[in-house]
Amino acid sequence: MNRYFNVSAEVKSALEKNIPVVALESTIICHGMPYPQNVETALAVEKIVRDKGCVPATTAIVGGVLTVGCSKRQIELLGRQGMSVVKASRRDLPVLSAKGINGATTVAGTMYACKLAGVDVFATGGIGGAHRNSEKTMDISADLDELQQTDVTVVCAGAKSILDIGLTLECLETRGVPVIGYRTDDMPAFYTRKSGFKVDYRMDSAEEIAATILARKELQLNGGMLVVNPVPEEYSMDPDYINGKISEAIAEADRLGIGGKELTPFLLDSIRRSTDGESLEANIQLVYSNVRLACDIASALCALRSGK
Repeated sequence: MNRYFNVSAEVKSALEKNIPVVALESTIICHGMPYPQNVETALAVEKIVRDKGCVPATTAIVGGVLTVGCSKRQIELLGRQGMSVVKASRRDLPVLSAKGINGATTVAGTMYACKLAGVDVFATGGIGGAHRNSEKTMDISADLDELQQTDVTVVCAGAKSILDIGLTLECLETRGVPVIGYRTDDMPAFYTRKSGFKVDYRMDSAEEIAATILARKELQLNGGMLVVNPVPEEYSMDPDYINGKISEAIAEADRLGIGGKELTPFLLDSIRRSTDGESLEANIQLVYSNVRLACDIASALCALRSGK
């Protein structure tokens, strides 16, 4: 497309041939997990996608180029650099491209790259949203605005538990973003299967979700959809336990004056340490689960387009 944007030959070929493609973000590689587990997880996720008959499209800014379909070498590079890689939301893309440096795309940054490439389905761990006390601080993730304006379906395990999930759902409703619960009526909360809040619609098959994506496109509705898939039951954490750890992490962040884009990585790392890695294992397993569902949706969408 231009010197700042590149779609790998494999992803480009798959899109042209109506082979299902699933996009993957890179913030989880650089800011969601420590090395080497981040690289191991990223490569395991790509293997899951291929085993499901789909093509993975890990997205990042590499040397200033917004790349859809990173190579194994590029994933290893990003994983080793870890937290030193800049988190890249929509607002950061032109700056990082002009400077020619690496960036780990957030949900919002990855969605924008998907739009440019023509990828419809994107799997991640959890979306950003309204932080606790955001009615005062106005700390609301750009992920929500991107969902409002960018025609990509995001599969996740709900909003991250560190957020105000009720307020996040209110923000999504205001922005006209439908929240679809996969085989659930309850909004999951990342580490736990229920948050106490309801989703907009429940759907029990990937085919039903794919049909909804196609209908949304044909109705020319702007914006994306959010598909929430609860963490596998065997990895779901006790709500009281994890919420206590989250509260401790938030209090520590407040004490240290940590906010903005540094807040979420700090909280996730603090929770990982305080749970002796239990939260990290839950994080990894929910990503695997979301990726499998995203593959099923992408495959069903391709089948609908081909008339099968």
